[in-house]
Amino acid sequence: MIDAELIQQCADPSLKVEIVQKFIEEAGGADHLTVTVRAGERIILVPKPSTEDEAMELIEQNLGQSIVRVGVTQYPAGLGIQDISELSPDLLDSCKNIGMGTALFAKVYRIVTKWYGAPAQEALEDAILAYKTGWFEGKQVFYESDPDETELAEPQPAEQGEQVAAEGTGPSEPPFSEEDPNKAGIRIDLSGISNNNKEQ
Repeated sequence: MIDAELIQQCADPSLKVEIVQKFIEEAGGADHLTVTVRAGERIILVPKPSTEDEAMELIEQNLGQSIVRVGVTQYPAGLGIQDISELSPDLLDSCKNIGMGTALFAKVYRIVTKWYGAPAQEALEDAILAYKTGWFEGKQVFYESDPDETELAEPQPAEQGEQVAAEGTGPSEPPFSEEDPNKAGIRIDLSGISNNNKEQ
């Protein structure tokens, strides 16, 4: 879990800390050296880098032929660059990665919220998915224009969200009745079943 203080210091100010925490928890990497390489839907297993130099080398080896995501926010390494020489070591700095990743996510979140037409809790989940895949409604979401003035939904308090989830799930039991079961309306006589089931 990323420290809330680091988030407040580094994250895009347009996002609430709770939203950033949820975003990093669901879409982020384990640490600042996490490099994820994908080919389409498949994740390509790569050795885990132990230094920034190893991580940069890994990024350079795979960029251009695969999708490479980097760091705490799993920022798309090739976004906005034309050549590998333009890669910045800022990708591997926790604070700068959080800054870049949350700014990009905030844009995606605004795009998704605008599509919904109003602030909605569902937009957050869809925005996280769009950030992870890079696509929303058939378009490459990172390259879409930013609807700057879009109002975002307030984060739901965890307790309230859990309570709603608890109420909405689980088997529903009929209310307990104190009526005498012998006074029930319709009955079926099952006494004949035992006679038919006896072995001959």
